[in-house]
Amino acid sequence: MEIVLAGVALFLAFGNGANDNFKGFATVWGSDTLPYRRALLLATLATVAGSLASWWLAGTLVEQFSGRGLVPVEVANAPQFIAAVGMGAALTVLAATRLGLPISTTHALIGGLVGAGLGQPDAQVRYVALASLFLLPLLASPLIAALLGYAASRLVKRLPADDCACVVAAPALAPPVGAIRVGNGVPAVLIAPESQCREKSGVVTRLSLARTGDRAHVASAALICFARGVNDTPKLAALLIAGSAIDAVGTALAIAVVMAAGGLLYARRVAVTMSRRVTRMDHGQGMAANLVTATLVLFASKFGMPVSTTHVSVGAIAGMGASAGTIDWATVRNIVLSWAATLPLAAALAWLAATLVILAP
Repeated sequence: MEIVLAGVALFLAFGNGANDNFKGFATVWGSDTLPYRRALLLATLATVAGSLASWWLAGTLVEQFSGRGLVPVEVANAPQFIAAVGMGAALTVLAATRLGLPISTTHALIGGLVGAGLGQPDAQVRYVALASLFLLPLLASPLIAALLGYAASRLVKRLPADDCACVVAAPALAPPVGAIRVGNGVPAVLIAPESQCREKSGVVTRLSLARTGDRAHVASAALICFARGVNDTPKLAALLIAGSAIDAVGTALAIAVVMAAGGLLYARRVAVTMSRRVTRMDHGQGMAANLVTATLVLFASKFGMPVSTTHVSVGAIAGMGASAGTIDWATVRNIVLSWAATLPLAAALAWLAATLVILAP
């Protein structure tokens, strides 16, 4: 049974990587900041780092996703229950990945917990705990992310798009039209369109704000993938730890490796949906959406709130697109419908798995 538990948990980790690994870099590829393969490699490395760091930052989530509090302790500790949860969640995530739909592994795990609990002989699911501990954070997080994304898009529109900052050694009576001089001394810092920076005499050094913004955009994407690794790894580890299949260190390493493999091999379809179909953004909007996502996910992880990186990321991107008037509402509708179907589908599959285990000789 320990081998079965390990196989189911790693199967789910593989599906999680395929569906989730690229989501942090969706805006990077969508804005053509990086090509797909380079973005995928960086996303994978950041996710692995987050997986390994999760034991110090998000230990509370391991306890929540073991099922304790949602079902009786004796049920949560049963290997058959744990295997049914993992199987229901894994099949749901892999089906969505095949269709290119970015769903929540968190949502699938919750559905698996409910379905496996209902599949026990004395079915007992604590629905009050289900609503307060799980569903409220999952429902609220994409709405908060969308609002913050909408507001951030408004702020980004006011920032210069192609300016540069240069240090001018020679004194100047007044900056050129359209430029801003920071400080009255010599040397002075001049912020102006890049063409003016190149033509200006006495420039000691020049910094492109656009290229600096690109680097910050990539860094913000890596932060999201790191945050996702922190938030998702304990949920997957709960399946192994509850069944005493692998020790803590082995669990972290196994999940990180298998999650990375899933992303490297099967992330493309979900990446196309999030990067190309929800909306198209420029570099500044993409970075702002990523910062909103990473901040909310890390905050939730620290306080043990099981939010979905998928819901938060899509919410932030959709908020940006709504503000810019570039959102594809048909794609967003399909994504939301897939979110609505995730929990009942995972619950049904987990219930079926639990029932088959009980009926087996």
